[in-house]
Amino acid sequence: MKKEKVVVGMSGGVDSSVAAWLLKEQGYEVIGVTMQIWQDEEEQIQEEQGGCCGLSAVDDARRVAAMLDIPYYVMNFKSEFKKNVMDYFVAEYLQGRTPNPCIACNRYVKWEALLKRSMEIGADYIATGHYARIRQLSNGRYTLQKSATEAKDQTYALYNLTQFQLAHTLMPVGDYTKEEIRVMAERIGLRTAHKPDSQEICFIPDKDYAGFIERERGQDVPLPGNFVSGDGKVLGRHKGITHYTIGQRKGLGIAMGYPVFVTEIRPDTNEVVLGSNEEVFGDILYCNKLNFMSVPDLDDEMEVVAKIRYNHRGASCRIRKVEEDQAECRFSEPVRAITPGQAVVFYHGELVVGGGTIL
Repeated sequence: MKKEKVVVGMSGGVDSSVAAWLLKEQGYEVIGVTMQIWQDEEEQIQEEQGGCCGLSAVDDARRVAAMLDIPYYVMNFKSEFKKNVMDYFVAEYLQGRTPNPCIACNRYVKWEALLKRSMEIGADYIATGHYARIRQLSNGRYTLQKSATEAKDQTYALYNLTQFQLAHTLMPVGDYTKEEIRVMAERIGLRTAHKPDSQEICFIPDKDYAGFIERERGQDVPLPGNFVSGDGKVLGRHKGITHYTIGQRKGLGIAMGYPVFVTEIRPDTNEVVLGSNEEVFGDILYCNKLNFMSVPDLDDEMEVVAKIRYNHRGASCRIRKVEEDQAECRFSEPVRAITPGQAVVFYHGELVVGGGTIL
């Protein structure tokens, strides 16, 4: 019987390394691939800043693949990454929204582009080291189930994968805790066993988002404007809307004598609205660019738990469709910092119902 072929996206980290080993142990024909997506910097800078797709990642992944005795390739996805992640990131900030580039990268680069190229070389599946599980339900739909370790669960960042992508994806790491993965890596002698996790956005390792946007756009960036109160009173001057996000308190550069937070960003008038902590809370949001997993669509109102950012614990709410590609989400209690541009992901128990982009 012919072995099923799987292309494993190898970032050079411990999770994808163990994923490749687990799949080989399960009898798959495994091919390792590292996606070259943005690095044009000097090697010294890459070594210092790391990230999930730097030169050190390629070196680590290649050595792991050699140890596992699997074929290994580096595939160039720079154009796909530039268009779907970097350009999107800049455009969202310029419109006063706070994007999630990892979600865009997962959907359009790590899955859409990699899966297409993998199937062209005869692969049946792609696989990653994400902490999530894929389940096919009795209704035939594929969905994501939270990983075995809540602290590392990554289903939020994967909510917009398509049914076709889920059907051709394996996520072997999702059944284990991070500690179990590191123990496995150590036991089989992987050099990545104790490699630290990457924390930052890979193409902005210094975390200076506004600086990155300025370098990308040159002089074509938002100019300084007014901090205003909710009723329009001018409170001071801001550095440009790309420096701010909803709920922000630190780094505002304005002394009011009491704590103030960003409650709204108005790109049309180049204003940043400041208010009290209470004004950062809301109990209703609208979202579009909907993607459903466990259900084909939202026919009736549904009680779910919604996460409005990656590290949000989730809050009870009712969701309903208000337009073909727009849903309303009403929370039972106010939640903090509903941020346009971020994803809202709906859960029913451990399963992902679907999600969208906050308007």
